[in-house]
Parts: sequence; C-alpha cells; structure tokens
Amino acid sequence: MKILECVPNFSEGRDRDKVEEIARQVTRVSGVKLLDYSSDEAHNRSVVTFLGEPEPVREAALRCCLKALELIDMRTHSGAHPRIGAVDVVPFIPVRGMEMEETVGLSRRFGEELGRRGGLPVYYYGESATVPGRRKLADIRKGEYEGLAVKLGQAEWRPDAGPHEFNTKSGAAVVGARFPLIAFNVNLQSSDLALAKQLAKKIRESSGGIPTVQALGVDLKEKGMVQVSMNLTNFKKASIPMVVSFIREELAGTGVEIAETELIGLVPLEALEDVARDCLKMSGFTSRQVIETHLLPE
Repeated sequence: MKILECVPNFSEGRDRDKVEEIARQVTRVSGVKLLDYSSDEAHNRSVVTFLGEPEPVREAALRCCLKALELIDMRTHSGAHPRIGAVDVVPFIPVRGMEMEETVGLSRRFGEELGRRGGLPVYYYGESATVPGRRKLADIRKGEYEGLAVKLGQAEWRPDAGPHEFNTKSGAAVVGARFPLIAFNVNLQSSDLALAKQLAKKIRESSGGIPTVQALGVDLKEKGMVQVSMNLTNFKKASIPMVVSFIREELAGTGVEIAETELIGLVPLEALEDVARDCLKMSGFTSRQVIETHLLPE
C-alpha cells in the first residue's frame, strides 16, 4: 500500500472554530486519517497532519485548503511567523511505497487545481520546484504577504499555477514535495528578542550554521519568553539533540537557560532514536526495541 503524508500550514491560530472547521474537512474523506492539528497564537498559525493513500490525501488537502481560503482573510492577519498567504504552504511527504518523483507529480497536479479553484497564485518548492531559486521555502516567502503584489509584477516571480494577479484576501500558496521535516522550537527563560535572533542566526544553515537547519527568533509575549523556532529539514544531518546542545553551548555564561522545547506536529520515530541515545546514553538503541512498533502493519 502506498502511504502519503500531507502537512498544510494555515495562517490562523487564534480562532479555534475556524481551525477546527478546516481540520474537519480531512475527516470527511474516506481512506484518510487525521493524525494531529495544533495552533500557535503568537505565530497565528496552525498545522494539520494527515496521511493515507495518495489520491484520498490529495482530495483531503484540497478540501481543507479551500475551506481555509473561505475562512481566512490575510488583510487582517498578523503574527510572528513568516507567511505569504492564508494557505501558506502545503507539503506532501512520501511515507511508504511512493517514490519522490510520483509525489512531485501529485503535488503539481494539486497545485494546479488549488490555483484554479481557489483563485490564487501558487508556487512550487522543494523537490517540486521548477525554478532553482524556489527550492527553499524561505526564498519564496521573502517580502511575505505584504510584498506579494510587487513580487507578482516581477518576471522572475511569475507563479507556477493559478492567476498571476494579487489576491488581496488569500495571498499566495506554496506547494511541494519534500522529505520529513521536524518543526522544533526552543523557548528561553528570557524576554531578550535580540538574543533569540542572534542564536537563530548562528544555528541556521543560511548564515553558516548547522546544515539543513532553518531558524528564526520569535517573541512569545504571552509567555514572557523568546523562542528559537526551527525547521530541521533533514534530521539525519541535524538531529534534535544536536540543535539543543548547540543552543546550550551558546547560552553558557549568559545566565539564560532553556525553559522548554516544543515539537510542532508529528515526528518520525527514527528521529527519536537519537534523543534516547543522547539523553539516556543508551548504546545501540533503535525503534525496533519499542513494543508498539511490532504492531504496526508493514
């Protein structure tokens, strides 16, 4: 059986009713399992995670994205997380029995339909990118929603699908295929945003830090803390223990400690092997030593 995962990110994290209505669309498609959905008020963003066979997953993604376009108005949106539209990014991730090439084809078909039915520009990123400069999500998001109208007027930013005009209500969407990504945050016992931004700059790949790490500093005003918000785009090159250790070393001597860490959405079981080995010094540990893994269908 082919299994595909989809993890769309929506620019709404404060209105619980809207978020639940978006997530509810997934449950209405037979053959798809809704695994998780979570919201962050400071980011004003929600992440929905579901999986199943490829075509039902594509249909579920379309339904929840169209509902999000109906409910979210970017003209009144504000939040700490970078975003380019109401349906900010829709990644498809092959889990079992699917090659990346097949996933890329499905993501592009989805993007064409979303652009046509949703009436908004769509860019392809990751493995689905048609232009080298669009492989990284951060490059497409530069200027965010507020700069999108100008961006659409530039020949190099002609969208891959959908209309070429600025949709004031919905912005644009980014769609693509990628490998499993871990959204992982480290919250600091500090309100010093400059410190969080400095740590993010040191750790992210684009500034010469750890390969495959994307990071930014975020002010969590409601908690009285700041955060280093990260995407680990290849956990085999940049593990959770690696980035936590890096931040601890950078904090040494500052008097600031890590208050807590957060996992946004789901994580591959294999990625937690590193956590057990690092934190417990458990030599040779693998997920096959977890009882429940033997109950999972092959």
